[in-house]
Amino acid sequence: MNTNDSLAIKNKRAKKMMLLFGMISMSMTFAGLTSAYVVSSSRSDWIDQIDLPFAFTVSTFLLILSSGTFHMALKSIKGMLLKKAQSLLLMTLVLALTFIYFQFQGFGKIIEQGYYFTGAESSITTSYLYILVLLHLGHLIAGIIIVLFVLYNSFREKYLQGNTLGFELAVTFWHFLDILWLYLFLFVSFYG
Repeated sequence: MNTNDSLAIKNKRAKKMMLLFGMISMSMTFAGLTSAYVVSSSRSDWIDQIDLPFAFTVSTFLLILSSGTFHMALKSIKGMLLKKAQSLLLMTLVLALTFIYFQFQGFGKIIEQGYYFTGAESSITTSYLYILVLLHLGHLIAGIIIVLFVLYNSFREKYLQGNTLGFELAVTFWHFLDILWLYLFLFVSFYG
């Protein structure tokens, strides 16, 4: 093994470790917030149960579907099926944007129920709910930027030379975001 191969392997490991550390720190942030949610639920002003609008269920299925399309795009690129990979990346992007649309639809329904993030009508319960979902949404926007970057690189045919590390890391991060959202959705749906 020559020095360049050794450096490439070390570079690949370093990038995977950086992503892993990032995902661990995001997990710890959400674990802390959901722990605070549990501790705060003993307050006298806590709302026992907020019925999540159906739009959040729809958005959950959309995000799970997007994880599948992104994964299939990676398989397609590894199989040298560039056009199929690009189509699947576009589907992933559309599903992600539709997820965001349904998130805002869900928030609209929550506001219609009289639950607000700030102001006199707000409560600690709704503030936690909004923080959890909006923080995840912020991470998802970062994920959408990553999908756009991968799509751009696919048009430049960057991944056809077998250098799929960036694509693989993007798919791993996207799966992580999906798992994180599923955790938050189930937590808020069943806790309380």
